[in-house]
Amino acid sequence: MTLKELTSKYIRNSETVLSEMKMAQDVLVIDEEKIRGIIEDARRYLNDAKYYEERNKLETSLASIAYCEGLLDALRLLGVVEFTWPSGSEK
Repeated sequence: MTLKELTSKYIRNSETVLSEMKMAQDVLVIDEEKIRGIIEDARRYLNDAKYYEERNKLETSLASIAYCEGLLDALRLLGVVEFTWPSGSEK
């Protein structure tokens, strides 16, 4: 799959999800175990990014690290974790 095809696929998938998703009802508390699970998912995406970078599969590495950053940002925006991105990073 070319980088263009891969990018288009991710864009289509995100458009579909954004157009079809619904807000969960009665969300008042976020379970700590679910938060920890999302953090572990972010760690796995980070490990995937490093794995693919070492094998010079940079497009896949970039996609993996973008997922990692997205999960971390979502947790931060929800207020369930605290961090700041390193200053001077090229995010």
